[in-house]
Order: sequence, then structure tokens, then C-alpha cells
Amino acid sequence: MDIPTLPPLSAIRAFEAAARLQSFTRAAEELDMTQAAVSYQIKRLEQRLGLVLFQRLPRKVVLTRAGERLAPTVLDSFQALRSAFAQSQARSEAELAITSLPTIGANWLVPRLGGFQLVHPRLAVRLDTGVPLVDLAQGEFDVGIRNGRGEWPGLSAHFLLPGLFTPLCSPDLIESGALRTPADLLRLPRIGRERWWRSWLEAAGVGDADLSARPGVELGVEQYEVTAAIAGHGVAITSPLFFRSELASGRLVQPFELVLRDERDYWLAYPEVRRGSAKIRAFRDWLLAQAQADAQGWDGGGPR
Repeated sequence: MDIPTLPPLSAIRAFEAAARLQSFTRAAEELDMTQAAVSYQIKRLEQRLGLVLFQRLPRKVVLTRAGERLAPTVLDSFQALRSAFAQSQARSEAELAITSLPTIGANWLVPRLGGFQLVHPRLAVRLDTGVPLVDLAQGEFDVGIRNGRGEWPGLSAHFLLPGLFTPLCSPDLIESGALRTPADLLRLPRIGRERWWRSWLEAAGVGDADLSARPGVELGVEQYEVTAAIAGHGVAITSPLFFRSELASGRLVQPFELVLRDERDYWLAYPEVRRGSAKIRAFRDWLLAQAQADAQGWDGGGPR
């Protein structure tokens, strides 16, 4: 069954405005067109339908009977479209959807989010801390906190925090005397990225370390790895920025002063086409201020 094609949308739009306002001039002002352009579009529609839709009088236009039959349905359809777009925009501006890596999201962002909502009480916040990278262009999330070099096509990126790493462990491990020098780490269970372990051990003077003698464990999420370290299952290598409360409470210990910086840092990202969004600007300004204050005092804490 063949479905009849619609007339050009530009012509339907001109008819709707002229029928609603009963004026080509006012329709032209609303649509940001010339009166001649509105008249031309309606003429196209009349020729397409084979009907006269308006009676042109010296100082006004009046719908013909054919126009009166067509107008209610067209006007109702456009009103439904306006309502749908208005509701969609209202929902969009009423909620800020954030996607974040798990550890920085749960351990760094969440404890601070209450401060943002105090400043913006009418803006609901939704946070997802899934591991898979979300395509921000799809529109499900407004902003994302990512790890990398800050270069993603189509996205605006703002430096947040440096990608730091150093060994962290339970205080019980220190008290047992099992961990006194960096070389002792070769005899202990190592938790976290092997690439970080190799870099840190080399920088600490433990050169040519044979890590194959005691393979490490990678759990994929730094928060899980630190949880294992606190439970006494080994030494985790991760960012001390994300575990300040655990370090302050004594549940976690940084046994050595050496902190290295990875080539990948943490960034706030969002689609370039949405950089004018009021809620994104508000969150960006607030988050950058939080990050700047938190990174002070850490070696290598600024952008490259």
C-alpha cells in the first residue's frame, strides 16, 4: 500500500502560522521570513493540493472553506509538536546526567555532589559509574569524567585531576614488618596495574625486578583493589587523591613518599555542541573549582 507523501514541511509550517494568526505579515515575523516568502510557500501548498486555502483581501487574509477544514488538524498537530519539544526541553534542563569511571565517581565525586546540589537545588543529578565508555554524542548523558589525554573528537575537555599512582596498603602490613623498603614489594601480593608497578619500582630504585616470580592481581577497578588492600590481601597501586578519607582515618597507609604521574589524566568532557547549556556550564565551573582545590599540594598536580 502506497503512503501519500506529505507536502513540503516549509509550506505546511507557513500555512499553520498564517491560519493561526490570520495574517501573512504576522506569520512572516514569527517565522523570520519575508511576507513574500510566506505567500510563496502557501501558494506551493495550494498548487500541491489543488485547493485555494486563503482568500486574499486588501488588508487581510481569510481562510476559505477548504482552509477551514484543513486548519484544525494542522494546528493541533503543530501544538502537539510544540508541547512534546517543550516537555523534552524541560526534562533535559531539569536533570544533569553524569557518567564517570567508578573510582573517581564513587570516592571523589559523590562526597562532593551534595555541595553542588545545595547551590542548584532545582537541578536533579543522575550519576552512572559503569566501566564501559559511554558515547556522549548519543545524548543519554550530559557530561562524562574520563581518563586519557583530553583529546576526543567532537568533545570539549577540561583537565580535572592528574593520574597519580603509588603503593597503598593496610597499616597491619607495616606493623608486621613485612614492608620496610620498596624491594619488599617483590615478596608481597601486588594488586593493580602491572604497568604502574613496573614504573614505580624502577623509579624507586628496584631495577630489573622480576615480577613473574609472583604475578600480581588486577581487579579492573581501583576501588576494588584498595578494598582488597585494606582487607590485608596485599598492596594496591593507585591514586592517593581518591582515598584521602581512608588515609586520614588510618585504615589505609602510604608507605613511601614516591608518587608518580601516569600519561593519562582525568578530564571532564561533554559534546562541543552543548557547551552553551546552562546546567553544563554550572557543573563545569563548580567541578573545576573542586578539582583545583583538591590537586593542590600534590607533586605533578597540574595539567601537562
